[in-house]
Amino acid sequence: MRAGWIRLWQWTACGGIALSLYAGWLTFDDIRDRASSERDISAACDQLVSGAAVMDLQGGMVRAKAGDHPDRLDVDALPGSCTVYKVPGPGRTKALFGLTVRVSSPSEPLHRIGDDSDLEPFRDSSGRQKADVTAIADRRPEPRPIGDGTLGHYGDWYTTVRAECGPGSRATAPKLLNVTARADYDDVSAADRERLARIARSAAEALTGRIGCESALPALPEQPLPSVPSGLRPARAADGSCRWFARHIQRQGQGRLPDRALATPAPDAAPVESCLLAVGPDQVGRIADDLPDDTRDDARGALTHSPWWLRTASYFGTEANTVGYDDRGSHDKIITPGTAGHARGAWWASSICDGKPALHTLSASYTYDDVLGPQTLSALFRAYVGDITKRRGCTHVTYPEAKDFRTP
Repeated sequence: MRAGWIRLWQWTACGGIALSLYAGWLTFDDIRDRASSERDISAACDQLVSGAAVMDLQGGMVRAKAGDHPDRLDVDALPGSCTVYKVPGPGRTKALFGLTVRVSSPSEPLHRIGDDSDLEPFRDSSGRQKADVTAIADRRPEPRPIGDGTLGHYGDWYTTVRAECGPGSRATAPKLLNVTARADYDDVSAADRERLARIARSAAEALTGRIGCESALPALPEQPLPSVPSGLRPARAADGSCRWFARHIQRQGQGRLPDRALATPAPDAAPVESCLLAVGPDQVGRIADDLPDDTRDDARGALTHSPWWLRTASYFGTEANTVGYDDRGSHDKIITPGTAGHARGAWWASSICDGKPALHTLSASYTYDDVLGPQTLSALFRAYVGDITKRRGCTHVTYPEAKDFRTP
C-alpha cells in the first residue's frame, strides 16, 4: 500500500514537472513570437514606430503581422503607409493598426473641400432603418485640436500630428507633413487613444530627423485627450467653432438654414478650424413645405441617402497652401491663397492673418446649395468669414463675387 502511494506521488511529481516545462516552453514561445512581431511591425513602418507600443493596443497581444507590399512604409518614397494585423490564432488575422504619412505638394491637397462623397459626415440610411440621418456624424465627426492645435488633431480612433519644416530644413523636405496613427478596430479605449497620440508624435519626431525637416514639435497635453463628440446639438446654442452661426441665425432668422451644429474648440493658435452644420428631419419638413413641387424629391432624399449639411473650415499659414478640391473627376486642384472663388459645392475667401495667408471655406452637400439659394449662401459665407477674420485679427479679406453663388 505504501509503495503504491509512493509511486502515485512520483507520477504526480513527474507530471507536475512536465506541465511546468510545457508551460515554460509556451511562455518562451510567446515571448519569442511577440519579439518577432515587434520587429516585423517596426520594419514595416520603416523604424518610425515602436513595435512594442503597437502590440500594447487593444489590451495587448502576443502575435501580430505587418501587411505585405504595398502596406509597408518607405521614408525615401513619401507619401506612404504601413498596416498591421492582429493574429488571434493560426491562419486568422484582424485589422489592428495603421500609420500614414502625408506630405504637402503642389499637386496633391492635404485638405479637400466641396461635396465630394469622401467628405460626407453621415452614413445614409439606404437599405436600413435610420429615423434621423443627421443626429450623429457617424461617418466623419469633426476632429478636435490637440492642445492649441499646433501639434495636430485627433478623433476617437486616430491622431494626426503635423510638422512644419522651417528654415534650415533640407531642400528636399516638404513644407508640411502629417503623420497619422490609427486604430483599425471598433470601441477604441481612452488608453488606446493616448497610445495612438504617443505613437503618432514619436513617429513624427523620428521622421523629421530622418528627412532633414527642422521642426520643433510641441509636447502632448498632460491631461488625457477627451473623447470626440459626434452628436449634433441645436444650432442656436452652438459655441466654439460654430458660435458664429448661432449669432447669425439669431440675427437673420432660421429660414432654410441648418438647425443642428457640431462644434470643436477654437483656440486662436489652431492652424485649422471647422464647424459642421446639418438639417434635422423636422427642419427638412418645414423647408419642404416651401419648396416647388419639382424639387421636393430633394427633401425626401435629405431624410435618407442625401442629407443636407454645410461645413465651414479655415486654414492658416502653411495649411492655407494645402487646400484643394476634386475638379469633376479630373486631377485635384490646389487653391491659391489670396484668391476667392467657387468649385463644385464649395466656396473660398482669402485673408492675411498675423502676416500669413489664410483660406476660409464653405462646403455644401449635394442639392442643399440649390435649396438655400445664392443670396442666402452669400450672406451666410460673409457672416462666417467676417466673424473669423475679426476674431483672428485678419486683414486684406477677399470674398467671392455674387455670381459665384449662383449654382448652374
